Amino acid sequence: MELVEENSVKIKVEIPKKDVHAKMEVFYNPLMKSNRNISVLLLNSVDNKKMNLALPLAGSGIRGLRFLQELEKGKINHLFLNDKKDNFVKMFNENLKLNKISKAKENSISVFNQEASLFLLNLTEEQNIKDFCGYFDYIDLDPFGSPNPFLSVTLARITRKGIIAITATDTAALTGTYPKVTKRKYWARSMRNDLMHEIGLRILIRKVQLHGVQFDKALVPILSYHKDHYFRVYFVSNKGKENSDEVIKEHQYLLSCPKCLSFKISNYNQENCSCGWKYDYAGPLWTGKLFDQKLLQAMLKNNPFPEEEKFLQLLNDEMDTPFFYDLHALSKKYKTDPPKMELALKKLKGTRTHFSLTGLKTEKSLKEVLKVVLSSKK
Repeated sequence: MELVEENSVKIKVEIPKKDVHAKMEVFYNPLMKSNRNISVLLLNSVDNKKMNLALPLAGSGIRGLRFLQELEKGKINHLFLNDKKDNFVKMFNENLKLNKISKAKENSISVFNQEASLFLLNLTEEQNIKDFCGYFDYIDLDPFGSPNPFLSVTLARITRKGIIAITATDTAALTGTYPKVTKRKYWARSMRNDLMHEIGLRILIRKVQLHGVQFDKALVPILSYHKDHYFRVYFVSNKGKENSDEVIKEHQYLLSCPKCLSFKISNYNQENCSCGWKYDYAGPLWTGKLFDQKLLQAMLKNNPFPEEEKFLQLLNDEMDTPFFYDLHALSKKYKTDPPKMELALKKLKGTRTHFSLTGLKTEKSLKEVLKVVLSSKK
């Protein structure tokens, strides 16, 4: 065990010599520090107060410790932490003492050692905790792999206007490496191409939303992104059949032409491109907004983490429309040199995208994009 410092907290954990793995004595992933930074920042940037927060897969408990230390006063009513590792409760209590958590904060914590779904199901208003009725205002699912096993119970336990944060690290399944796994786990078809990370994120969003609408809960993304080795989505839960129906309307297909590289959104997966080739397709997937622009601006304004500034600014500036053109892929296809990104952005009134260093989001047609791409031909 080693002593690790992350922002405002210290924690004794096992540092992996190679890759992080699920059998670690206390699960701690240093590569997910950014994930935790953004969760703290997001909760400090929303209006929600006196929240009952649940971390069903708490791992080392470092996210919970950071919530206690870094969330603004009045944000937490009660924090529930759980992990099924045998020594979780003992190690977390030791780390509480290590961080000299005040008695007042300790009284707002409950620590459990159960399977995650049972933990969420078993908590009721009988816990004798003030202002807790058995439902949560924030649930954070940060599993090792897919969030699938925990979705239904999470959706059943979230309050109206509550926030659900979901991480998925099984990126191979979501980006088309294993098509059968994508279909089995996420009820959709992906593509293994330049758009695969945005496709994967949008497939994940739809899968979670389908679990919500069965409870008449419309899950609307307020922040969603791909970073490093994972996908991350924050949803707000809106109640109602009409709201749920509106969410379902945004479940469509991406049609992509392998011949000319044009793409479009459609309710159908069988169409021919104007160039004469049959479209390939991905989906069904979420075709709505990925970000709440006001929330992103508030996060940028409140941001205490300099290391997140560039990424948050990129998200804030990104055009929130489905999919993008990869300038290098187009250049390779049409046998030309890629244009300068800044020039292409200006001519096409586009933006960069966090999904690709060479990607450009624009509302212009492929024909207009190709004029810019081919203008660089020697």
